[in-house]
Amino acid sequence: MGKERLTAFTDGVVAIIITIMVLELKVPRGPGLSDLAPLLPSLASYVLSFVYVAIYWNNHHHMLQLARSVTGPILWANMHLLFWLSLTPFATAWIGQTRLAPAPIAVYGGMLMMTAVAYTILSVLLIRHEGPGSSLARAIGRDVKGKLSLAIYAAGVGAAFFQPLVAFGLYVLVAVIWFLPDPRIERTVRAR
Repeated sequence: MGKERLTAFTDGVVAIIITIMVLELKVPRGPGLSDLAPLLPSLASYVLSFVYVAIYWNNHHHMLQLARSVTGPILWANMHLLFWLSLTPFATAWIGQTRLAPAPIAVYGGMLMMTAVAYTILSVLLIRHEGPGSSLARAIGRDVKGKLSLAIYAAGVGAAFFQPLVAFGLYVLVAVIWFLPDPRIERTVRAR
């Protein structure tokens, strides 16, 4: 089956996720810049979440550029990914409302970790479908960055209960690692 409907549906869901996140932002109560101070946890979690959704959208887009077609299991794996991504507005709002409290930071990290697991499952199924010698398989390789990200998320979830800011910093670190689209996939897409 063609991949076009999967990519179009994913684009629509990502657009809705971003819209919900921005609608959760509250306007400052006063006219001064100092009135933004109480909103800084919400703004910080929004920025990080927006970057994460953008990272997943970019990498999903690049990965599917290398795929020729999709199967039923791949469609379900994509829905699994979208399920975890769709929890981003909830987790983001909870962090902002509780001012970076331990439990919300841990839940946020758990959501990030499960999103990464879902993305990994999707990529494994796509590679299996495309074949071990495919452009996609060569581009993703051993996926060291993906495995490292999962380990950092796990460390962040554990740290959240003792040092929430350290955990938040670990989540920022993973976003920095992934900010640019995966260069292996970028090179392969350009070579095609």
